[in-house]
Amino acid sequence: MIAVASASIGTAAAQDTIDDREQSDTATPCLWVERLKLTNFRNYAEVSLRVGPAPVVLCGANGAGKTNLIEALSLLTSGQGLRRAPYAELAGPGGKAWTVWSRVNGRMGPVDLGTGLAGEPDETARAGRLVRIDGQTQPSAALDEHLETLWITPAMDGLFTGAASERRRFLDRLVASFDPRYRSRVGHFERAMQQRNRLLADEVSDAARFQAFERSMAETGVAIAAARVALVAELASAIERRRRAVLGAAFPWAELAVTGVLENALATQAAVDVEDNYAALLARERGLDRAAGRTREGPHRSDLMVGHGEKEMPAKLCSTGEQKALLIGLILAHADLVSQHRGGAAPLLLLDEITAHLDPFRRLALFDEISRLGCQAWMTGTDAQAFVGLGQRAQFMEVEEARVRARA
Repeated sequence: MIAVASASIGTAAAQDTIDDREQSDTATPCLWVERLKLTNFRNYAEVSLRVGPAPVVLCGANGAGKTNLIEALSLLTSGQGLRRAPYAELAGPGGKAWTVWSRVNGRMGPVDLGTGLAGEPDETARAGRLVRIDGQTQPSAALDEHLETLWITPAMDGLFTGAASERRRFLDRLVASFDPRYRSRVGHFERAMQQRNRLLADEVSDAARFQAFERSMAETGVAIAAARVALVAELASAIERRRRAVLGAAFPWAELAVTGVLENALATQAAVDVEDNYAALLARERGLDRAAGRTREGPHRSDLMVGHGEKEMPAKLCSTGEQKALLIGLILAHADLVSQHRGGAAPLLLLDEITAHLDPFRRLALFDEISRLGCQAWMTGTDAQAFVGLGQRAQFMEVEEARVRARA
């Protein structure tokens, strides 16, 4: 089953590949998807789309499959995608295997990106999801060398009022855009912490058995915290530049800060001292952590604090519409930052039900910002009229019962 799944990922439409590569030689500076093929993914038995670099609007009733399309695009980067669903749950009724294949004009030029899952439970457990880049098997992290995506979904509407873990995950996704090794550091920290927690649960008292894990946690934890602090500072500068240039004025500017035991310490201490102090803290607090059943302090407990700058009010106290506007403003500022770092190549934007809670003025402002960035934004909505302000600047598609067609 692995051979079948990986073959369909890496060799979809061979003749189309030749034709499309010739067409892609005139790629625009932005990152954009020109072909997308899904097989047995969510409610799609099979679908194939071809689009240009302009924004794409997917309209249709709830449940038609609009979000499934942009979820598939989010899987063309490392991680679990915008819904964070287990890979086995992405398969449609045609079996346990699924594939997503795309022709992308990426950071290094035209490239075929594919990912999918084999069908047998034992094979899935052993292999995880498969990734093919230009037909060659690669680790999932290699996808990030070609494509960068930012997204906003309805589930993020409660980002500022929900659990700190959601804001932390949001921040980590932004950091990873600039640091390809960041997710690896997070994984190393989490594995070391799990080993330490296991020792605590097993009532181990031998200090020597903790030291290697705690030193690893200190080294990777401080690197994680430092990357977060640096990104927040750079993003705050980008927001200030946008304010001065009167860009995105329809969206309130955000005040940002990242708080946590390590992030706070880095403001006044050298990184090496923060590492030593954190390792010593972990050693001192083994008893309290054992009683709590977890490691209580570290970068896994940090939080991203967001405020409405003009109102000098925490984002969590703002109205629903203001919170949505703040989030959009943050994403646009980060997209600007990515574009500046990538020589003008704006990231792919995936905006699910983006017009909800936006008045007509802010809708038009968002469309103008997307046009200014020159990015390919994939937007979904139930009402095509909400996107009328895009005019001829976008490609409109109708999604109905897992079928997709261009709107007349």
